[in-house]
Amino acid sequence: MRVAIFDFDGTLYSKETFQLMMNHLKNHPTHSKRYRQFYRNIMPPYIGHKLKIYPERKMRERSVQAYLSALETFTKVELEQFFGEIADQMHDDMNPNVVDRLQAHVANNDYVMLVSGAFTPLLHAVTKTLPIKTIIGTEVLYNNNIVDHRTPLSHIQGPLKTIKIEEALEGWEIDWANSYAYGDSYSDLPVLELVGHPIAVQPKADLRKVAEKRNWEIM
Repeated sequence: MRVAIFDFDGTLYSKETFQLMMNHLKNHPTHSKRYRQFYRNIMPPYIGHKLKIYPERKMRERSVQAYLSALETFTKVELEQFFGEIADQMHDDMNPNVVDRLQAHVANNDYVMLVSGAFTPLLHAVTKTLPIKTIIGTEVLYNNNIVDHRTPLSHIQGPLKTIKIEEALEGWEIDWANSYAYGDSYSDLPVLELVGHPIAVQPKADLRKVAEKRNWEIM
């Protein structure tokens, strides 16, 4: 079986999900007051990252946890509705060239996967019309049907992406040499290196250098 693995932010989706999520919370007619709590929580790791004393991976992890904490009283239905509102704003910014590639992989009977650090309910909402077999994202936990913001999240990024991919494909015989992966940043490198056909999508400078050196396709 061949697989085609797609990153989301900067790849299938042309922009950054987290910035849109912040703006949606900040300007929400009902929940905007929650933004202050979120902002207070993300500033220490954000400043630490800018001062180069706090790793980017940890900063991203803390930011995702802080966002969920701001939604601490949401039920599962309320959270899915909230993410649905965000998804409605994203459709016009999907990358049409990458969407076309995804559809071509489906037509070629490749097993299509989406792997992202974004919240899984948001990924499902924004890609519900796309024929994706498996979506791997940052899972939201619940306690008595209320968002569990206290349990640390397993933020899907870097090498954890490959671990989750391998777990999802356990038991399948994968033709990695003839499989594809799409990503835009250096943090996608572990996934891109899994396959015989890595594609750098509008790559950031550090990934572009790797792609050019290794003669990878650049979209």
